[in-house]
Amino acid sequence: MFDKIAEVSLLYDFYGELLTKRQRDAMQLYHEENLSLSEIAHEFSISRQGVHDALKNAEKALYDYEEKLGLVSKFAKTREAVVQIDSRLDMLIKENNHNTGLINKLEDIKGIIHGLDE
Repeated sequence: MFDKIAEVSLLYDFYGELLTKRQRDAMQLYHEENLSLSEIAHEFSISRQGVHDALKNAEKALYDYEEKLGLVSKFAKTREAVVQIDSRLDMLIKENNHNTGLINKLEDIKGIIHGLDE
């Protein structure tokens, strides 16, 4: 799917609010602010092992949510489909450069597709 860090970050984006506050905080400090386990342990007044366990439990929960709900997988498939549709629209526009009416309609469809990213 993605490399491990990107995958966990994407899972966190989708399911982070389902984690406990402590897990969310640990994930945010570790993945987004790049703090070390020691720095997070100091912040939470717990051991490095406690932070490690919280992060591993959070990651496991994120993967469990994805296994049950599949939102990230559906998102990735949808993104790939949009890229393919966009590419095919470009081909149709190129092949039909003499048909202004068709090109305008295809450009409108491309605009709708690009609006999905906003």
